[in-house]
Amino acid sequence: MIINKVTLYSHAWNEMRSFYVDVLGFDLLSQTDDGFEIKAGESVLEIKKYHHKGKPFYHFAMNIPTNLFTSAKAWAKSKVELTREDDDDEVYFSFSDAHSFYFLDPSGNIVGFISRYSVSPESEAKSFSAQNVLCISEINITTDEVTVLGNQLINNGVPVRKGEAIREDGLNFMGEHEAGSFLLLGPRKRRWIFSDKESEIFPLSLVINQQLAISLDGEGLMELKKLKITKGKD
Repeated sequence: MIINKVTLYSHAWNEMRSFYVDVLGFDLLSQTDDGFEIKAGESVLEIKKYHHKGKPFYHFAMNIPTNLFTSAKAWAKSKVELTREDDDDEVYFSFSDAHSFYFLDPSGNIVGFISRYSVSPESEAKSFSAQNVLCISEINITTDEVTVLGNQLINNGVPVRKGEAIREDGLNFMGEHEAGSFLLLGPRKRRWIFSDKESEIFPLSLVINQQLAISLDGEGLMELKKLKITKGKD
């Protein structure tokens, strides 16, 4: 599964644009009075203004080259404070064979940078920059209807990682392990690691495999729409 685009909402739109473009150095693809888009490797991250009460936050992660984890961590620490868990500012996931570190952006999103050693490539770059990001690799889908939404995703070609069963009260990695990108499907009130934040329901939308548009409303209900693939002319 490839996550082509993710659209999130923010109460701190101006600060988010400055953070991602001016501080972190991501390429700005477009900007309107209502939002902006940045290039995250093969993916697009769109941040739109939130016109309602509340302060939306999400967990998302980006894949980075396997040989640039140490460089990426040093790069991030020069720009933002990394969050910690049990006094560590990085974690190794043995099940996924991956290293990750985390930080918070101006909207309070829990942002992860991940090197997945079994699936992500190396880079010829000697040091890390935002242009070395490979893709958006994780985005949360938080709902009170975990099993219902999980089955909807499965029926639309998004399996649970390694054929695992859907857990109503746990975090489900939806997507093929070999592709290294996942939708993190889970309930509210789960604490996100490397933060003191608990998962909550906020609207979001995304496109995967250039074939399926997924949107989540403020109540945690999901709509899926298959997209028409436009073939180029000979």
